[in-house]
Amino acid sequence: MATDAAPSLTEQHNPRSADMDALCAADLVRLFAEEDRRAVEATVAVADDTARAVEWAASSMRAGGRLLYVGAGTSGRLGVLDASECPPTFGVDASTVVGIIAGGDGALRTSAEGAEDDAAAGVAAIAERDVSARDVVLGIAASGRTLYVLGALREARRRSARSVLLSCTPPHGDVRAYIDLFITPLVGPELVSGSTRLKAGTATKLVLNQVSTGAMVLLGKVYGNRMVDVKPVNLKLRRRAVSLVADIGGVDPATGERALDAAGGDVKVAVLSLRRGVGYDEAAAALAAAGGSLRSALQATVGES
Repeated sequence: MATDAAPSLTEQHNPRSADMDALCAADLVRLFAEEDRRAVEATVAVADDTARAVEWAASSMRAGGRLLYVGAGTSGRLGVLDASECPPTFGVDASTVVGIIAGGDGALRTSAEGAEDDAAAGVAAIAERDVSARDVVLGIAASGRTLYVLGALREARRRSARSVLLSCTPPHGDVRAYIDLFITPLVGPELVSGSTRLKAGTATKLVLNQVSTGAMVLLGKVYGNRMVDVKPVNLKLRRRAVSLVADIGGVDPATGERALDAAGGDVKVAVLSLRRGVGYDEAAAALAAAGGSLRSALQATVGES
């Protein structure tokens, strides 16, 4: 699993920042903002590839599989961040979207950069989680060369899981032999050469947002543009859940709150009960029959949409 000696695209010299150390704060910020715009444009250019990852992730979760992110350093932290936000936002179990970072959880706060060179540890991380054909493993490596990530992807493919590499450099070497899909937002050289926490990190976060959120939308975790599978685990989220029930259910907030409590905190069950005028058990059964999609469950009732 040798890597090329030439610098990756993100590590090359950026002429736009050649005299960056001589700029004032205002000019620095403008330069940063202009470069960040390139990150957004780069993710638009790979939208079709990202869409395929969305479809794969949704299909996997629908079949009881998982989406697993694997990364090192900044890439690993971004994967763990995205995974950790899925349970409260979309009501999925914490085991559904999993973030794996080289060096373990300690690397979230303290640099463990040497861990990225351990391909065997990447293999072990996949084996420890018993990855199978039902899963999708998305490796994150701005350079496309991180040995920990490539080791994990090779092992994932060996276990018949779908393997995806998110990088900001075109594929190189023999990686095509064991990676099914490449998502490659080409952001170009960084303002601070090699610091992939900048444009590359921004593009990575954007793509991860798209993959996880897109998959959850396909799974019926969103109704319209509302996060109806939100878990009311704190005061802010409870207020949001009550507002959702009242708004979609067409009732006042007090009625919405009572319905939410009676439905065990399940926004979709509460809404369906209100809209169909049925008990909460019947609403829950109807929702299950519709695959968890509130829209489909409502459409099963004449005149609803």
